Amino acid sequence: MYQVILVTCPNKKEARKIATFLVKERLASCVNIIDRLESFFWWQKKIDYAKEVLLIIKSKKKNFSKVVKNIKRLHSYKVPEIIALKIIAGEKKYLNWIDESLGI
Repeated sequence: MYQVILVTCPNKKEARKIATFLVKERLASCVNIIDRLESFFWWQKKIDYAKEVLLIIKSKKKNFSKVVKNIKRLHSYKVPEIIALKIIAGEKKYLNWIDESLGI
């Protein structure tokens, strides 16, 4: 099963470090980095705000536990956002490219 994994990071430097590692290790076929994200959230019993960077990671379910393990290792947040969404459909050549990129 193909997945899109969403992860927020505090800055572009950390986002690039995570993205590069995941692609280099073939845990992700592609990682998009979206800068200038504004996040509002509950943290330590109050509403907090942060400027963040969003990673959009394309991978497969079989890699999810390794992706999570490495994000936690490389990430500076105490509780990083790591959310996987199932890809229910996709263009066949693109999905094949994901498989090829992951070495499948």
